[in-house]
Amino acid sequence: MAKNSRLLIHGASGRMGQALVRMRGEFPDLHLLAAVAGRQAPVIEGVEGFTAAELDHVPAFDVCIDFSLPEAFDAVLELCLVRGAALVSGTTGLSAAQGSGLEAAVARIPVLWAANFSLGVAVLGDLVERAARALPAWQRDIVESHHIHKKDAPSGTALALGQAVTRGGGPEPHYASLRAGDIVGEHLVQFTGVGERIELTHRATNRDIFARGALHCASRIVGRPPGRYRVLDLIEQG
Repeated sequence: MAKNSRLLIHGASGRMGQALVRMRGEFPDLHLLAAVAGRQAPVIEGVEGFTAAELDHVPAFDVCIDFSLPEAFDAVLELCLVRGAALVSGTTGLSAAQGSGLEAAVARIPVLWAANFSLGVAVLGDLVERAARALPAWQRDIVESHHIHKKDAPSGTALALGQAVTRGGGPEPHYASLRAGDIVGEHLVQFTGVGERIELTHRATNRDIFARGALHCASRIVGRPPGRYRVLDLIEQG
């Protein structure tokens, strides 16, 4: 783990960006050097603010946390490549071409892209894969619950858990989605055999866990060799 790593937050005006700014004090090994927002530079005491158009002018940094929009992603990825800095990104909706660009970047810098930065979900995925491998003949079901405003179903996290099931082998999982109230996020992976079943569950009670997970990963990815990392990698190796 690097000490006093210089942090750039890209997408600082969004909900996740604001949470990252607010929670950065929990990670003393990270020093928030600069923050970038779309059209108006963020105002944060003791931190240099830049607009997206001024991205090339940000000072030297060691790691960037990016929660922005697909149209802003190419520029921040290129900046990290030019500066030789690590990238931790949760920007969703990337095109196939952008995904290919991300894969190419891992040969030059350490990169972590994830749809979910919960440390608990990362561990859940590992447990799910191990259970699927151990119980190849059992039925698998994934039930996810979110607030009424969430549009996509199944959720990206549910699909990622489904991929963990698939890696373990055996039958494909079935999905069910529930949209109700203000549920932050709940995911149940159920393995059912004859006369018994296993339930693996993760419940998120507030959204700060995602910002905390991203900051955790940023604090541990600096100084690592180029490559593609998972959240789980940075829990196990930390």
